[in-house]
Amino acid sequence: MADIDQEAARLRAAAEAKPLRLPINRKVDESHHAVTPDGLSVWYTVQVSPHSRIQEVVFERADRLPTDEECRRWLDLLIVGARASEAGSFPGAMTRRFEAFERNPELEAPIA
Repeated sequence: MADIDQEAARLRAAAEAKPLRLPINRKVDESHHAVTPDGLSVWYTVQVSPHSRIQEVVFERADRLPTDEECRRWLDLLIVGARASEAGSFPGAMTRRFEAFERNPELEAPIA
């Protein structure tokens, strides 16, 4: 991979061009995926529903858990306009998942 900035921009453009429609479309194509020369796998998706938008980044390695440093560099380039939170994972997993939720309260049903 030539440059992390260019690859992050490519992933962002692919996810924006083809967002997943919730709750039914969970199939992600390869345009949302990058693999670094040292084996870090990065998936970036944008998921949309009528009242919210979720940016998700998944990091995976075959040999070890991705480090905070390598995840943070990608997150800073991929997650736009929101703060990402790490989702829990299984013990011994080689995968880390981060999500950023954006809600539009005007489109949500009122609380009864």
